[in-house]
Amino acid sequence: MLYICPTPIGNLDDVTLRVLGVLRKADVVACEDTRHTGILLKRHGIAAAGLVSFHEHNEEERVQRLLPLLRQDKVVAVVSDAGMPGLSDPGFTLVRACIAEDLPVTVLPGPSAVSTALVSSGLPVGRFAFVGFLARSKAKLLEQLTRFEGTGATLVAFESPRRIRASVAALGERWPGRQLAVCRELTKLHEQVVRGTAADVLEDLGDPVRGEIVLVIAPAAAAEGEGSWTRAMAAGGLPVSDAEARACSALADLEALGVGTKKAAGIVAGLTGLAPRRVYDLALEVRKARMARSSD
Repeated sequence: MLYICPTPIGNLDDVTLRVLGVLRKADVVACEDTRHTGILLKRHGIAAAGLVSFHEHNEEERVQRLLPLLRQDKVVAVVSDAGMPGLSDPGFTLVRACIAEDLPVTVLPGPSAVSTALVSSGLPVGRFAFVGFLARSKAKLLEQLTRFEGTGATLVAFESPRRIRASVAALGERWPGRQLAVCRELTKLHEQVVRGTAADVLEDLGDPVRGEIVLVIAPAAAAEGEGSWTRAMAAGGLPVSDAEARACSALADLEALGVGTKKAAGIVAGLTGLAPRRVYDLALEVRKARMARSSD
């Protein structure tokens, strides 16, 4: 049996009980870095036996060595350094090979930098796309992201701390009003989420940037929606700040998904840090505005 085992993206206590159980019974643990996985195993009192390296440079060769074990009903666990194997990490090739041979594959749920960053960003979550690592050149980066224009999807991407400022600057030139969130060192001691336009993020992010980075980019509809909500609220006698305008956009998304006003207000207040009563007032105005639009 092949088990795909997600591991903590930072805090070593974020591993699930099921993953620890599989790691204890596995005949082989295929890991991106045996030293890194050894630290996790030691932290949870698991003997570090049966570790083999399994990374982008030897994945094809390792697949050919692991398949015979799986055919013999051995338990093989695959882990990456952090998060879900197969998402920009080794694992996809082995999963495909097992499917082709009708060998059983079990994917365990667990930590993911993608979902953690997406929710932390406070940006719309009704539709999103994971684009992997961002392209290195400015032209290819913009081409990579422009493909998603018009989809209404929030984008989630991995980026190097060495390139994040240049990438954000490129986004700011192309989409100066687009809302972003740079999520750094998620679940770790120095976790940081910087939100705002590209200009806001560059001002608050610091230089140099260190640590693991996930970039979340609002869809065009959300950026445009913030402006429309600001105008609508102001016209109705309820002026809003930029942060509250973003909250209105999120409330509108939740309203469209059928989430109740009180529950939507609670979700958005928790994500943004705005006063719950203020968010509830905004939610009532968003609901009123949506109903008015529907009756037009």
